[in-house]
Amino acid sequence: FLQSVQLLCDASVSFTDNCVVGIEAREDNIKAALDRSLMLVTALAPTIGYDNAAKIAKTAHKKGTTLREEALATGLVSEADYDRLVRPEDMTHPG
Repeated sequence: FLQSVQLLCDASVSFTDNCVVGIEAREDNIKAALDRSLMLVTALAPTIGYDNAAKIAKTAHKKGTTLREEALATGLVSEADYDRLVRPEDMTHPG
């Protein structure tokens, strides 16, 4: 048992030293991924309704556009409203 625990400890140290140390987030990639995320449409549903939100997501998926582009194209939300409602940081943090 102790040998297995030691092996696990050594593996954890090696993983940290060789894989984790030095990792940096590429914020440009994160922003691009968020902009393409269709899941953010849930933030619009309480304001524009589920059916309208679903149509926006489906259209963005079909056309390869962003939710923002499609939401603004519908005229159901303004740029200011979209920016106020769709805040990934609020959707991914507890509380």
